[in-house]
Formats: sequence, C-alpha cells, structure tokens
Amino acid sequence: MKILNFLLLLPFLSLSCKAADDNAKPVDPKPVEEVKYDTTGVLFKSYKGLVMAGYQGWFTAEGDGAGRGWHHYQKGGKFEPGSSSIDFWPDVTDYPKTYNTAFKYANGETAKVYSPYDEESVDLHFKWMKEHDIDGVYMQRFVSEVKGESGKKHFNKVLANALKASKKYGRAISIMYDLSGSVSADMDFIVKDWEELQKLFALFDNKQNPTYLRHNGRPLVAIWGVGFNDGRKYTVSDIQKLVEKIKGPTKKASILLGVPYYWRTFGNDTENSPLLHTVIKNVDVVMPWAVGRYNSSSYTSVAGTHLPGDIAWCKTNNIDYAPLVFPGFSWGNLKNDKSLYNQIPRGKGEFLWKQIAGAKMSGAEALYVAMFDEVDEGTAIFKTKKEGETPLNGDGKFVGIEADLPADYYLWLTGQGAKWFHGATGYGAQKPDRAQ
Repeated sequence: MKILNFLLLLPFLSLSCKAADDNAKPVDPKPVEEVKYDTTGVLFKSYKGLVMAGYQGWFTAEGDGAGRGWHHYQKGGKFEPGSSSIDFWPDVTDYPKTYNTAFKYANGETAKVYSPYDEESVDLHFKWMKEHDIDGVYMQRFVSEVKGESGKKHFNKVLANALKASKKYGRAISIMYDLSGSVSADMDFIVKDWEELQKLFALFDNKQNPTYLRHNGRPLVAIWGVGFNDGRKYTVSDIQKLVEKIKGPTKKASILLGVPYYWRTFGNDTENSPLLHTVIKNVDVVMPWAVGRYNSSSYTSVAGTHLPGDIAWCKTNNIDYAPLVFPGFSWGNLKNDKSLYNQIPRGKGEFLWKQIAGAKMSGAEALYVAMFDEVDEGTAIFKTKKEGETPLNGDGKFVGIEADLPADYYLWLTGQGAKWFHGATGYGAQKPDRAQ
C-alpha cells in the first residue's frame, strides 16, 4: 500500500517541483472501498440479540471412520475405567448412532458415546438448538489439530455436518479459531486455512449457507486466545498482523476476539501489553474468557465490577461486547485430581442464570455460552447423564447433572436466556420456573 500511495502521488510531486502554484495542494489518493456483501437471504445479519454457544466437535470414537480412535475421550492412550479425560458423560438416548465403550453402568450395561464425525449426531445437536431456541454455535477450529492431515479431515467433516444442519434448522453458525498450542508461524496457516474454508464450503454463498453469521455487514470469524499471560508461543503483535491480513484493506471480514477476562485492566490472567487494546479497537466484537474466573458466591464481586466497565469501554471505542456465561466447571478426570470434580457447582442452573441475568441487566446485547458439548471440563449444556446414573470409573467417577433435573435442562435454561435477549418480557434476576 505504501508503494501504491507513493505512485499515486507522483504527478503532484512533479507539479510541486515546477513551483506551479504556491497554494496548490496534493490530492489524496482514492480510498480503497470496503467489500460489500449481498445479504439477500442471509438469516443472521448481526450477532446482536443472539445467544450462541461454542461447539468443540473434537470427539471421535473407535469405528466412526475418522481414524483417530477415542480422541478427546481417552487419556494416556486409553479410554477405560480410570483413564478418561471427560468428567460428564453424554446422554446418548436420542442418538441414531452410538459406540460401545469399556465402561459399564452399575447394572452391568455397556456405556456408549457418540461421535460428531457422524452427520446424524451433529444433526441431532442442531435439532436440540432449534427446539430450545438457542441461536447457534461457533464451530471451534483448533489450530494445533487442523495443521495435521487427520485433524483437518476430522474438523472439515464436522464442519460439513454442521453447515448442513444449521441450514436445515435455521441456526446461526460461525468459525472460531482456537490458538491454544499455536506458535507465531501458525498465523500464516490460519489465513490460508480461512481462505480455503471459504472456497471449499462456499461459506458466503447466501443460498448454500444462508445461516453463516454476519456482523457489521461482513461475515464474522472468531479468533480465541489473545493476550493471555500463560506463556503462549505467539505474541499480541502476531495477532495484530493476523487481524490485518484477515480483514485486509477492504475489510473482508468482521472479527470476534476471544481475550482474557481481565483484558481491560491488564490484571490477573492478562499480558500487560498496551498493544492488546490497540488490536481490540481494530476488531468488531470482544469476548472475555470467564470460565473459572468466579463461582456463584464470587460472581457479584468479580463480574459486578468488570462487566459494566467492559461494556462502557467497548461503547466508548465502538466495539461490540459478548460476555461469556457457563453452567459450571469440573475437570477431575482431565487433571487426575479428585478434588476438582464439580469444582464450580451448577446449583441446578442458579449459577448459569445469575450470569445470564447479570449480563442482560448490565446492558449486554449478545451472549457466548461455554460450551455446547464440552464434557471434558464440565461446561456442556447439551444432554448429559444425571448424578447416580453415570458409568463406573474405577476409583474415580463421572459428574452428573442434578438428579432431579431432566437431561435437557441446561439446553432449556440457555434457551430461556436467548428468548430474553430476543426481546421477550417476564424475565429477571430470578431463574425461570420450567413448570410455568
């Protein structure tokens, strides 16, 4: 661009050399026009007013065709009692296709799981979203995995399944790059992969993919993992260049940036880099990572300070804000530490609703729910087994949702929040009663 600008100015520089007119002023080069997208037929033209969840989609099962074995179910190469990375067990009652495991229930019955590599399973998930009024999902794309052939094959297949289901059920969908485990050199890979996905899936074809999420008039892509101070092998400067390349001089895309919870004040989990704010001011939406930053008892003291301040900062800088909410947290099996089972209790949905209400009543216009299917860290809102009904796990266990709740309770409660964000009345700080 610098060379182009110089060439455009050459005629005016030559005029000044001739001293033609002391008052002559150089004419600015014609600005590059932004890419304009036809939004005819597009169902979701803004993230505002939507409640969307993160969709991991990284599980695979022996025999599902992915060729990855028990990926993200297993631990230490095994998926058997005593070796598992998941804390919650998916309730597969409704799945057309399931896979036997080495786990058993107390009555001796074989415990089964699902695989999102199967189109039927992803279709069911999007059906649940529609039934419970959840607007859609951000399809996670883990850079450390999709760099490899088997990882790309898997996540492309899951994405294909999701795009088909999102169109079928009218649910919003967007790509989210997760930078966990990435290095500086991966930024160019992300740019290339993003361009490939647009072509491979015709992402922005309004007829083929009318549910791909737009924001500020452009397709929205999310980048998660920016500004954390946990020793990542890429820098905020790397992200700045990545953002510039994805947006391009013509602003080809809108960008959501996933940042640390204390991004605004540079506290606790955040790298003390003023450049982070510079990068955030150049994107469209900011989403702070709140998982594990508070529990039900500390929510008010933590979020009560940061949530209003974040929203005010974003309004001042013309950036949209999407706070994150999560139902609870558990990673005892993932970390081999029994004290971490049910580390942040769900409280029969009280904790989740407290966050939804806090965000809405603070002025938030959209929500990010972590996560739709994250049974590894116990943040899943989809159907999981109840307490007392989970498989046996050696000297460990699996955490279940509360025994007196239906399996779809957290889908339902999330959907109630979505209705509130859509403009429905009758909601407030008190958790809604499903019986009403």
